[in-house]
Amino acid sequence: MGQQFSWICPYCNQIATITDNNTSYDIHTFDRENKDGNLGICTSVIVCPNANCREYVIQAKLYKCTHNGSSWVNSGDPIEVWLLRPKSLSKPFPAYIPQVVLDDYKEACLIVNDSPKASATLSRRCLQGIIRNFWKISKPRLIDEIKELEGKIDSSTWRAIDGVRSVGNIGAHMEKDINIIVDVDPEEAKTLIGLIEFLLKDWYVSRHDREEHMQKVIDLAKQKADEKKALPTTT
Repeated sequence: MGQQFSWICPYCNQIATITDNNTSYDIHTFDRENKDGNLGICTSVIVCPNANCREYVIQAKLYKCTHNGSSWVNSGDPIEVWLLRPKSLSKPFPAYIPQVVLDDYKEACLIVNDSPKASATLSRRCLQGIIRNFWKISKPRLIDEIKELEGKIDSSTWRAIDGVRSVGNIGAHMEKDINIIVDVDPEEAKTLIGLIEFLLKDWYVSRHDREEHMQKVIDLAKQKADEKKALPTTT
């Protein structure tokens, strides 16, 4: 195909440039007798080029097809999309993030295409769990917990949270009890998942990396101080 594109591996979370050496495509067409006319299932396989990973992702998409005189080609957006391997595009996160938060996040990703309403409910519960665990804020409603964050977090993160809260039905979704299922479309559900991924990285991962780096500085300073104390004194 001769095309290159940037890609993030769902297994190792590394950014990679995908070329013809790392991917393959095929299409199976069927026509005439089915009720929807000329259709094609396009399958794709991407192999992670990271030598320490080498996992592979398999996806299938159903399209309307047209014949250009020599072959069948896809036309328009896909009618359906199936992620065959892995079954969800949840990103790997470190084990120091609370397991209950990770469980809700992973399940929200797993069902986002099949049941966006249920996925969004899990994401809302996950978001509440993050706020309560990380910021020790607990209010009767998620929307009240989000409002309590204003002034406690940097303005760019607050704008991101407030921006997602104002998308479509998500605002109403956050004002209700977290166990009530509210109608949202797949893109809204995916937006909520994107917010959760951002907060997990921006809060938990960044804090852990910062504390780890500071501890290295402290340990190095102590080592240098001990070495200095061990030097023989001169008279």
